[in-house]
Amino acid sequence: MIMATKGKNPGKLIANNKKAYHDYFILEQYEAGIVLHGTEVKSLRQGFCSIKEAFVRIEDGEMFIYGMHIAPYEKGNIFNKDPLRVRKLLLHKKEINKILGKIKEQGITLVPLKVYFKDSLVKVEVGLAKGKKLYDKRDDIAKKDQKREAQREFKIRNL
Repeated sequence: MIMATKGKNPGKLIANNKKAYHDYFILEQYEAGIVLHGTEVKSLRQGFCSIKEAFVRIEDGEMFIYGMHIAPYEKGNIFNKDPLRVRKLLLHKKEINKILGKIKEQGITLVPLKVYFKDSLVKVEVGLAKGKKLYDKRDDIAKKDQKREAQREFKIRNL
């Protein structure tokens, strides 16, 4: 089931995609389940996951995540799966169609933002995103520098 996760605090964070926030404007965020095998879950519990190069596609009314790296479980022997295999995301058909309609707009894409445990389930936060131009990225960096400088000044005054 997809739910907007504004203001909600996810459980134990496994992986975070900081690059997505730098490269895209995040318009909406959705929570999706993910189909995994046993040794992959054990590896995630140890924190061995990367979504930096991952992307999401909708094919035949189903949503898949590509490029998500889950390191093989060290004690898994023959039961380990391919670390970069394509994994299915679990969403209602109606919600996938709603997202697909928004993706049809020019310049909008789906990117994975976070992977985390919610109770005992692994969830992926997926964002509808629009690409930033170079000048947008520069503006963000300048704002971040100004904020950091203001905090530094505030800290010096309070000493």
